[in-house]
Amino acid sequence: MHTPPAADDGPWIRRFHPCPDSRVRLVCLPHAGGSAGFYLPLSRAMPGTVEVLSVQYPGRQDRRTEPLLDSVPALADQVFGALLPWTGRPLALFGHGMGASLAFEIARRLEREADTVPAALFVSGHRAPSAPRRDTAHARDDDSTGTRPPGDEEVLRMILPSTRAADYHAAATYAWEPGPPLRSPVTCLVGDGDPKLTAEEAAAWAGHTDGAFTLKTFPGGHFFLTQHSTEIVQLMAEQLETPVRA
Repeated sequence: MHTPPAADDGPWIRRFHPCPDSRVRLVCLPHAGGSAGFYLPLSRAMPGTVEVLSVQYPGRQDRRTEPLLDSVPALADQVFGALLPWTGRPLALFGHGMGASLAFEIARRLEREADTVPAALFVSGHRAPSAPRRDTAHARDDDSTGTRPPGDEEVLRMILPSTRAADYHAAATYAWEPGPPLRSPVTCLVGDGDPKLTAEEAAAWAGHTDGAFTLKTFPGGHFFLTQHSTEIVQLMAEQLETPVRA
């Protein structure tokens, strides 16, 4: 059985609220342009039975001097490797926006290469991999991307040029390669006013798993999850109470 690092969680993982007696670990993947700190409120609100591991991509905050990665597969390979020491307990994955595609690719790697079926895959604010559309966010200016979270405008102005060049490029150029469906259950969370996602694109996630599929719609736009954090935490915590059978 793998055991996690005792003192150093490594460059990829942030544990804002360590829970040594947790039953499951929830790995949170940020949106394009996001950082691990985006999930600090979620980590704070999650019950002690669920330990939140928030992923920190290179090129931001304490990793700002590291080169950015500009493809979903490259990110997935790196995060997958970083998660292997944490597979001693059940892992669940949660990704918003680009993080949803990344969470899906990591789940594929866990099942295929580590014989580990995630306890759950939560995908938020993003279309299914099999429902591609042309996305040119990486080529547009900062105000027209339509997917910026609430935050400090000056900080956003500083980080968006570099993150757009990498994260938005990764999101826009991600191409799904057909393969066996996941065995883990998939829950898709969407905002009913999200301009980047249709109901059909969200429902298409059902075709990517042989497990249970749930589609949950909330009022709001692309960042609906900031307005409904309490409901979303409750939803995930309830689902993670039931272990998944491989």
